[in-house]
Amino acid sequence: MDKHAQRIAADLLHLRGQALSKGDPVALPLVSSSMFHLPGDPDGAAAYGRVDNPTWEALEHSLSVLEDAPCVAFPSGMAAISAALFATLKAGQTLLIPSDGYYVTRLLSARFLSQLGINIIERPTRAFADGGFGEIDVVFMESPSNPGLDLCDISAIAQAVRGQGGRTIVDNTTMTPFGQRPLDLEADVVVASDTKAPGGHSDVLMGHVATRDPAIREAVLEWRKVSGAIPAPHAAWLLHRGLETLEVRFERMCQTAEALAQALADHPTISAIRYPGLPGDPSHNLAKQQMSAFGFLLGLTLADKDSAERFISSCRLLRPATSFGGVHSSAERRARWGDDVADGFVRLSVGCEPTTELLDDLLMALNDL
Repeated sequence: MDKHAQRIAADLLHLRGQALSKGDPVALPLVSSSMFHLPGDPDGAAAYGRVDNPTWEALEHSLSVLEDAPCVAFPSGMAAISAALFATLKAGQTLLIPSDGYYVTRLLSARFLSQLGINIIERPTRAFADGGFGEIDVVFMESPSNPGLDLCDISAIAQAVRGQGGRTIVDNTTMTPFGQRPLDLEADVVVASDTKAPGGHSDVLMGHVATRDPAIREAVLEWRKVSGAIPAPHAAWLLHRGLETLEVRFERMCQTAEALAQALADHPTISAIRYPGLPGDPSHNLAKQQMSAFGFLLGLTLADKDSAERFISSCRLLRPATSFGGVHSSAERRARWGDDVADGFVRLSVGCEPTTELLDDLLMALNDL
């Protein structure tokens, strides 16, 4: 971890403490009030729970330090993605999305944005720049893509899109700001599902939008206020707590994932493995350029559906569950959701278990196939 990331990690731990007065609680209070004492004119004071909440504000302050940009919190990653898209698109404009990215983003685009007069174009992540960006108003990237773990060149694409008068949004859920910083790579907006590694304990749904563009931030805030897509105070409180341990969890997860990828790369039951940290991975060179860590997700392709399901269910230290980024390692066969992957493709999310114990468990399950 570089010195800048170390500084951010340290600042997050003491962010609240630096502003405390004598007798204040060190832990963030949970405020769940829907109403605030408001005699006379509002004058900028907290007014109503759909617009104001001190627990949100503390969380957004922490997120802004983490992203080095103003942030707006949302009740899920998809709520954050929706806000970013509705805040940047108009009827008649064109949106480019990854054909191999998170499938719900494609559903939102096909079922709702297209009906509002938005033209939707899809391209695979590895060929995302093919065809240029001349007629495209908003470009939505995933890098690494979910679940295939392909990469695209965020900086080159962001520069090209800006040169054509467009805007770029990057879904950074798979990496977090400790592994990749799209805003520093010239993206206009970052969205993320904080349900994953930032929350870290599989007990909260949250997301956020980060941008250094004041106009986009105001539009995102307006969307949240008008649409009512607001986070629950308790969820915001849980995420605030999770952020304080994100760096140490993320580092452990990435280190273990890299060790597992190296150990499993030549296993006879795995026909293909994807991990950007492997020298032979198609995305390895680009990953070294734009990522400060290789992440905690692995893609394993086994012989077929039954092999994948037996592998997942027989691992004592794997939870068969959707989502990723928790302290518990988990895995799922992504074809069950309609992703364009082989029936035997397994997305493996590495948690915080001791590396040797986890590897032994995975090898035992693979050897029994």
